Amino acid sequence: MPKLNHQQFEKNEYNLHLIQTKKFKTNTVALKFARPLDRDNITERALLPFVLQKGTKQYPSEKALRLRLDELYGAKFSINSGKKGENHVITFVLDFANEKFIPNANQLIKECLQFLYEVAANPKVEQNEFDSKIVAKEKETLTNKIKSIVDEKMQFANMRLIDEMCQDEKYSVHAHGYLDDMDQINASTLYKTYQQMINEDALDVFFVGDFEEEEVKPVIESVFNFNREPSTKVIQSEHKKVEQVNEITEKQKVQQAKLHLGYRTGITYRDSDYRTLQVFNGVFGAFPHSKLFLNVREKHSLAYYAASRLESNKGLMLVFSGIAPDKFDQAKEIIIQQHEDIKSGQISEDEIDQTKKAITHQLKETIDRAGGMVEYYYQQVVSGQFNDMDHVLNEIDQVTKEDIVRVANQVELDTVYFLTAEDGGESHE
Repeated sequence: MPKLNHQQFEKNEYNLHLIQTKKFKTNTVALKFARPLDRDNITERALLPFVLQKGTKQYPSEKALRLRLDELYGAKFSINSGKKGENHVITFVLDFANEKFIPNANQLIKECLQFLYEVAANPKVEQNEFDSKIVAKEKETLTNKIKSIVDEKMQFANMRLIDEMCQDEKYSVHAHGYLDDMDQINASTLYKTYQQMINEDALDVFFVGDFEEEEVKPVIESVFNFNREPSTKVIQSEHKKVEQVNEITEKQKVQQAKLHLGYRTGITYRDSDYRTLQVFNGVFGAFPHSKLFLNVREKHSLAYYAASRLESNKGLMLVFSGIAPDKFDQAKEIIIQQHEDIKSGQISEDEIDQTKKAITHQLKETIDRAGGMVEYYYQQVVSGQFNDMDHVLNEIDQVTKEDIVRVANQVELDTVYFLTAEDGGESHE
């Protein structure tokens, strides 16, 4: 495993992360602005990436931005947003060629950093508001995106499961925003939300590539001079106990029903049992060799798909399955039975070995991409738990069957969500 040199420098304005690796012929710089999820501003924050990609003070149109990227030897740029535990994160990313491989390009790092700074810090603004035409157009884009979720039944069912399971928690806030908010958003209110982000959010800056620290660090510090006073910090999710299992059935025009189950694990990325939880989830439902896939899908042919995944910053395990509308009781029973089997120690050494290999492969694959490296280290920032990859792989290797059984007994079913056909299947009101 190639050694990644990750160094963190804490500054007043932001935390700087330098990740040295010889894996890539490109460099990647990422800015991550984060604050706790808030229902009041989430739709405006979800809209910002769309608007900020449409022009800046220096490059006032999308075309001007693209031309500048071409001049920077075909650099690639994106802005996106999403949830990280109970925080909302807006991410700016620029991938560009390493100047070592380009003759006469010794200013390329500085020019690329200046481009990213321009997009983040100098958007196209007049009289303290964004361009109202751009805002109107991008509101339409976001509206269509939110509406399309209803058609993506798996995504919709997952959203509804979280709505029901976490209704009094920040985690239930939709990272993509709400249709109800659109009418209130205008060029002026959106600019206020942008100013809050640029000035107050917790900010982490990542630079990944093959570089010399003493050359790159001063350039980053001179270019990324935001003159900001952050007043927010990322927050850790509180663990909530299950009081009773809730079952919710909803009906739509669907041929394939969605049965989604939400479990509370009481374990997040920062906890010492997290690697054991990962192995438990792998044995249970994360991979094609897992119990859910083999028993619910293959053996009993009850599901078109059946899998589980962890929400590592929130301490949840979510199960997804697509089933025939009349198979609710059978499918639910067999899914729950797989968990019971692990709790009672019905796990083979082969299942554990296969799972450890699969998780190890997944982690190594993650850091095979610069974007994956950024996410790997940002996960540690959010959790406040810093470990290098060798340490993590060693922890996974040390997990025993007894550890898995112990953690399995901590995991509790919280909510069952069933999206079924309007005209068929069993009723579970």
